[in-house]
Amino acid sequence: MSNRLAEESSPYLLQHAENPVDWRPWGAEAFDEAQRRNVPVLLSIGYSACHWCHVMERESFEDPTTAELMNESFVNIKVDREERPDVDSVYMKAVQAMTGQGGWPLTAFLTADGEPFFGGTYFPPEPRPNMPSFRQVLQSIRGAYEERREEIVRNAGELKELLEKSSTERTEGPVTQDGEALSGPELLDHSFRFLASRFDPTHGGFGGAPKFPQPVTLEFALRVHKRTGDPEALEMVTRTLHAMARGGIHDHLAGGFHRYSVDARWLVPHFEKMLYDNALLGRLYLNAYQATGDPELRQVAEDTLDHLLTDMCAPTGGFYSALDADSEGEEGTFYVWTPSQVHELLDKEAADLFVRCYDVSEAGNFEKANILHLAHDLVAVAQREGMDVEHLREVLQDARQVLLEARKLREPPFRDEKILANWNGMAIRALAEAGGALGQPRFLEAAVNGLDFLLGSMREDGRLRHSYKDGTARIDAFLEDYAAVGNAILTVYEATLEPRWLDEAAWITERVVDLFWDDASGLFHDAPKDGEALAVRARDLMDNATPSGNSLAVELLIRSAHLFGDERQGDIAQRVLDREAGFMARFPAAFGRLLAVLDQTVADPVEIAIVGARDDARTIDLLRAALTPYMPNRTIAGTAPGEDLPHKLPVLEGRDPGTEPGPEPVAYVCERYACKAPVSDATALAAQLSEVGCRKPS
Repeated sequence: MSNRLAEESSPYLLQHAENPVDWRPWGAEAFDEAQRRNVPVLLSIGYSACHWCHVMERESFEDPTTAELMNESFVNIKVDREERPDVDSVYMKAVQAMTGQGGWPLTAFLTADGEPFFGGTYFPPEPRPNMPSFRQVLQSIRGAYEERREEIVRNAGELKELLEKSSTERTEGPVTQDGEALSGPELLDHSFRFLASRFDPTHGGFGGAPKFPQPVTLEFALRVHKRTGDPEALEMVTRTLHAMARGGIHDHLAGGFHRYSVDARWLVPHFEKMLYDNALLGRLYLNAYQATGDPELRQVAEDTLDHLLTDMCAPTGGFYSALDADSEGEEGTFYVWTPSQVHELLDKEAADLFVRCYDVSEAGNFEKANILHLAHDLVAVAQREGMDVEHLREVLQDARQVLLEARKLREPPFRDEKILANWNGMAIRALAEAGGALGQPRFLEAAVNGLDFLLGSMREDGRLRHSYKDGTARIDAFLEDYAAVGNAILTVYEATLEPRWLDEAAWITERVVDLFWDDASGLFHDAPKDGEALAVRARDLMDNATPSGNSLAVELLIRSAHLFGDERQGDIAQRVLDREAGFMARFPAAFGRLLAVLDQTVADPVEIAIVGARDDARTIDLLRAALTPYMPNRTIAGTAPGEDLPHKLPVLEGRDPGTEPGPEPVAYVCERYACKAPVSDATALAAQLSEVGCRKPS
């Protein structure tokens, strides 16, 4: 018999709707029931593509004996962390404070007032060394709550005070020789050197196993190279991206990347695929291609973004959240191959080459099967085979397509089809950048369609919504939603120069300040001022798998202030950068996006104004030339002759179309408050741009 989750829309909650546990969704009704019964709350948080969430469900939540104990002793609440990031943030910090670690599934025990007093992550069904069974935990918590209630309530209150203090405190970082706090270029240099000391020069990436892609950190390194010309910064990025692209973390057949690698060399992934990972990595590969011209990086960028269009795009124009790690009850089954499977599908020459290049062996590298990865340099293989490397690439491309079509006949992983505003904003931004920089209309069209969906179907009564599924938008959006979508709007504007996006950019930036900024404390909060009151108001400064809402908001304000000339927005952004300088200096790996934004304030801004009819091929060529190079500190604005824009843009001041010498489209490039001669030729514009925005090392 179904429990109360059967009426929910979240795929993760619906996965638990048939559990014998009397699960309830998050809400006042559950806490009222805990008050009425005088029992604690058991809060379980996870997400649909979480492997260990599935394991704990099978082992404990589907077990009648465990479920009976849970139902008798607790009010049980299930939360989808992707649907309620505010709830997840508050209780994840609580569990980390209590245990020193966190992760999913997250298991927290709360008083009936919602204050946490004990927690952990995964608990096994039977005791293990240094790890009690889940039933033992349940029995211990029940006994403690009955016998030591006052102590538990007092400790919960103290933990709440600690969480409140930690969410608003400042920290001091390293200082200069003169005793001044690090800021500006010195802070950026210190942070980069810290990250460089943790770089893995053999396999790329940072640290050892398990190894996460960390695209936000690599984005910061790429900006450092652009601003300073430091070759080490570029080497960190390209070595990592090439190693990932050739490793098992990369889906060599359909494109895109899995969540992370369980080893240090990117071979064996945790097989779930997340929208945000592929949005951030697709954009990073694109930017690295723009910075280097390396065709391999471009190909991976296109394949990753095509994966979003093929496997993650909803008919509405939005993008789905995730593909599960499991299929047929096992992790990775959908993705792995044996030599016999390859030989059955390909002719002998192609099969022999494929198994050699992708290291497909009888012994296997994962559960007696093989995760595809490029184990050998293709040039060296071609030389050994006495064949042209381009011919080898063609053979492998054809083979991959054959295997991909065969793979489509397997039972696919579960797809979480809820649409989240923040992750969609990241995907739309990546697609818009790629569409403009690569001249690929399919990417730009998908970006515009996605943004139209978000601002149409996920905006109600002047407020953005966080989640959408089955025709219904739910839950007031959070800071990360508004800021991610806002940055996407600005990128789509630059890629199209369509005036309608100016109104949307102004609206969403105003909402970010009105709903989330506290001027008295100088803080952005993750949840809106009029949102649901939790035990502690959610505020997560650090980047996790995605950039923090705080860093995305500061980035949006910096970009918007430059485009619209709004001094207050720029002042707010600078206040946050100054306030969090200590955190950035002490924990650079957790502040990659905010460091990238700080870099944007230090590097020389580049402004490009384009005046010309948007449907004129010459205007289109000028815009393409402006979008092609890697220029992270670039602002582009445009207008058509005789057009009355809805907003005054400083970039266009003095570019009145009525004063132009003729109908020919014109582009203006300005850097450090000095402008170059106007040009009407895309080649000339590209030449001007090649001379700005980068400083070589001294």
